Amino acid sequence: MFQSMKNLSYIYFQKFQYCSYAPHVRKCKPNSDGLSSFEDLLASVILRVSVWVMAFVTCFGNLFVIGMRTLIRAENNLHAFCIKVLCCADCLMGIYLFFVGIFDVKFRGEYNKNAHVWMESLECRTIGFMAMLSTEVSVMLLTYLTLEKFLVIVFPLSHLRPGKNQTFIILAVIWLIGITIAAVPLLNDELFGNYYGRNGVCFPLHSERVEKPTAKGYSTGIFLGLNLVAFLIIVISYSSMFYSIYKTGINATDLRSRLHKDVAVANRFFFIVFSDALCWIPIFLVKILSLLEVEIPGTITSWVVIFILPINSALNPILYTLTTSFFREQVELMLCQWQRHSALKKERKCLSSSAIDIENSRRPYCTRDFVPRTSILNFKGNFT
Repeated sequence: MFQSMKNLSYIYFQKFQYCSYAPHVRKCKPNSDGLSSFEDLLASVILRVSVWVMAFVTCFGNLFVIGMRTLIRAENNLHAFCIKVLCCADCLMGIYLFFVGIFDVKFRGEYNKNAHVWMESLECRTIGFMAMLSTEVSVMLLTYLTLEKFLVIVFPLSHLRPGKNQTFIILAVIWLIGITIAAVPLLNDELFGNYYGRNGVCFPLHSERVEKPTAKGYSTGIFLGLNLVAFLIIVISYSSMFYSIYKTGINATDLRSRLHKDVAVANRFFFIVFSDALCWIPIFLVKILSLLEVEIPGTITSWVVIFILPINSALNPILYTLTTSFFREQVELMLCQWQRHSALKKERKCLSSSAIDIENSRRPYCTRDFVPRTSILNFKGNFT
């Protein structure tokens, strides 16, 4: 309808997203939804800078943890493997933010001309799939790790620890469930519509009136069903763990020695859960308000997607690896060995240079007392 209106220069819509249906119109109001603007995918300079900073911090932190966990000998190899798998899931969030920043640069100054094509594109659906996969796998992995520690601490004398094969099967199932959750909306456009392309950052955070009922129910089931249940399981499990520790007092010395490491891990994971609460409570509130048809400013959406949602992925490496006493001890040991190796190498170099100096200092003495071979032969000849 708008394409045939070649002379249309000004238009006013109820929502900014509708401006993408009239890309040739020079002036369109409202010119921003708080997240994107008529000119740029990310409206403010703060968002443009922050998306690159959060992407770099998230990817670097998780890749650093994966590398260090691979180099450093772990106390529990299965636990270390689960941490590395969790880092892989969190790293996907950093890659998602990198792509958002890249396409923001690509559409700089002319976003509205490309907005409709961008939100309908395969690239937008792919990075939306990536963000959803990272979010759900991370939530389920944290839930599994919490339940594992719950069984160890609350039932310390039982043999409920999963073995190597069971751990691999559980991790594989978690990834399959995450891939399924993220891929289902892409399988049927008639039921879900453009599930990931309802905003410029391609993440289905809040519901809208124009959203299809199937997509709205699916999104509600994920955010207020699966994720909320996982969050409650984590909170209840840690409450039970610390109550059990407080109740028993860990008086027995043998029990103390057995549980000391697990309690330290539980304390560390408590701060991870606390960071999860800071991330997920705002998301739950935004989702509930959108279902109640409360108008949510786009500025809130931008802060949730760029700052709140990835901050858990960025903080996890610091919370569960960089701050642990075992990790610090191993890093100090590696630095000590490296310094010792450097000192030994330097000492060998000094010894070799000293030997060369000694050899050079002997050469003048040898040349002064050196008698040519021909002179010796002549002397012998004369003597005979």
